Amino acid sequence: MNKQSQQSGFQPIRHDRLLQEARHDAYKAKGKLPEPAVCSDCGAVFHDGRWQWLPAPANAHQTSCPACHRIRDHFPAGYVSLSGNFFPEHEHEILQLIQHREAQEKISHPLQRIMAIEKTAQGTQITTTDIHLARGIGEALHHAYQGELEYHYNPDQNLLRVNWTR
Repeated sequence: MNKQSQQSGFQPIRHDRLLQEARHDAYKAKGKLPEPAVCSDCGAVFHDGRWQWLPAPANAHQTSCPACHRIRDHFPAGYVSLSGNFFPEHEHEILQLIQHREAQEKISHPLQRIMAIEKTAQGTQITTTDIHLARGIGEALHHAYQGELEYHYNPDQNLLRVNWTR
């Protein structure tokens, strides 16, 4: 940067520091929700800026949480595909591990839920309301059973596809 640029306050454009456009997620609140708010479907309470499992206050604003909205629209944020020769032999214990992982996460993160567990031609597919739960399921499977784990994240759609094979 030359001396004249420093004196005039001019800053040249650096292309390696361009700001990224904010991601658009139709399931996030457009503005600040009134507090307290309660989901009329699942009973989760929006308090202190986040969704929590709390007793619903009597004066709470009725709304729908992002997880219930996704479930109602059949629009998952995460897909976990399970396949390989190992999976059918250990399906029951693997699905128990996955459901246990969801139960653990849902305690402190009410928006992290399994939407469906469905058989496919290749194995089983699990859909989730949150990308973090899909990633956590993949990590738990890999930690417990090893195998091949792949993540495919689409930032434009805020969508994560996890493929686990063994």
